[in-house]
Amino acid sequence: MEGGSNDFPGDLLRAVLQRLPPPDLARAACVCRLWRGVASDRAVLEAAFASPWGVRRVVGEPETRAFWRAASLARFALSHTVRRGDTVPGIALKYSIQVTDIKRFNNMMSDHGIYSRERLLIPISNPEILQGSTCYIEMDYNARREVAVFYPQGRPSGKAESSTNTAAAERRSRRILESVKRSLHTDDGTAAYYLSVTDGDPRAAMMEYSEDLRCTSLEEICCMRTESKSC
Repeated sequence: MEGGSNDFPGDLLRAVLQRLPPPDLARAACVCRLWRGVASDRAVLEAAFASPWGVRRVVGEPETRAFWRAASLARFALSHTVRRGDTVPGIALKYSIQVTDIKRFNNMMSDHGIYSRERLLIPISNPEILQGSTCYIEMDYNARREVAVFYPQGRPSGKAESSTNTAAAERRSRRILESVKRSLHTDDGTAAYYLSVTDGDPRAAMMEYSEDLRCTSLEEICCMRTESKSC
């Protein structure tokens, strides 16, 4: 481009990039700072991820941005609520897929694994069901995979949303704990204690810890002086 990549109109650049497949979008992000900014925009990433399958909207944030780069059909799943009397062969027949596909996708060693689960993720065999749908990014800890989940009833139930929110909150709390632990150069227990006495504020936790260290050092100095005088 003669005038340089920065002369490319921003709106036009966005319109072009959001039509690229994820691998090409990742390459476009390497062109320059402007292109990287547009290519990293949440709306552009979502459009590149969803448009091949006709998905209308993708709700939620993945744990890592690498999620957006693999826009294969395997990144999507249908949510099936397990009910009394359900069997893996019966569910496979209902959705016209293989039993082994369900077991592999849900990290199940045997058909009996269904009895300990409230839902199964069903691999998408017919992408037409995703046309015009809204999918929800979720980490399924039984299946050990993060997927964009399609709910036939339209959206997650309150219980499913609560479970997802709880898992997200736990991940945030763990990230904060790890950050404070590294900053304080201490263990989990100590970091957790200072977070608890500061209502989860990492900055306040580090200040409180530093203050306690300072006071402890002063006490040690006073004790050393007292012992020296007594001698």
